[in-house]
Amino acid sequence: MSEAWILTLLASTLTLSSPLILASIGGYCSERGGVINIALEGKMLISACVTALVAIGTGNAVLGLLAGLGASVLLAWLHWLLTQAYQIDHIVSGMALNALAFGAANFLDKRFTDPERTEPMPHLPLGFFYALAVVLPVALALYSKHGRGGLRLRAVGGDPEKARLMGVSPQAVRFWGLTAAGVLCGLSGALIVTNARWFTDGMTAGRGFVALAALILGGWRPIPAALACAGIGLFFAVEVQLQGTPILGMRVPPDFWSALPYAMTVIVLAGFLGRSRPPAGLGKP
Repeated sequence: MSEAWILTLLASTLTLSSPLILASIGGYCSERGGVINIALEGKMLISACVTALVAIGTGNAVLGLLAGLGASVLLAWLHWLLTQAYQIDHIVSGMALNALAFGAANFLDKRFTDPERTEPMPHLPLGFFYALAVVLPVALALYSKHGRGGLRLRAVGGDPEKARLMGVSPQAVRFWGLTAAGVLCGLSGALIVTNARWFTDGMTAGRGFVALAALILGGWRPIPAALACAGIGLFFAVEVQLQGTPILGMRVPPDFWSALPYAMTVIVLAGFLGRSRPPAGLGKP
């Protein structure tokens, strides 16, 4: 392996793991407060779609990003309403939100995308998103241990009944936790579409579920979850680098390389699942 190949692999790892990191710590903000969040994928996809449409429509990358974040946060608030106000099962509500996001993104893309447009969307520098992916897990870990809001989030996720006795409202804490999750998933979706320079339906390709798996692998802690995302990102980077490369003189089908990161995630998750303890209040009212 040449030095150039290794540097390219590391750059690809940063590129491919950053959306996972942002979505995973978004899941932390939700699940550490007790709300099961399988709707990370939907929030990422709707953000990617709205970011692209507004950025192209206005010619302003900042407005596109703000619109994408707003769409993701609205979905997060709906998640709070379903799980906290109406006490709907968290898994069921998450599946419903994903279905809503998939359908809405498909409709918006077909209704408002100009198929004859060839220019890429206006976008913010990718370094902005990469810097957030590196800094935010550390900042969130420190805030969770020392910040008042972070301590309340952990208290509610650990035991919502005891939190109520201490005068902390689990619903209020979970509202802000889900809001943060919406912002972070929005950033993740915006990064994906910024990197591609164009929205395509289903472009998140299951990365929200991969980010949730990384959160579980990290034991519901921000920095270990980010490191798990980096490891999974490395598998995605290897897939990109080795796509079409013969192994021992044999041609490997492209589908094998495409499935490799997901297969490795499932294998590693199966091995660590019994050792990872979720927050005791996860899914409790």
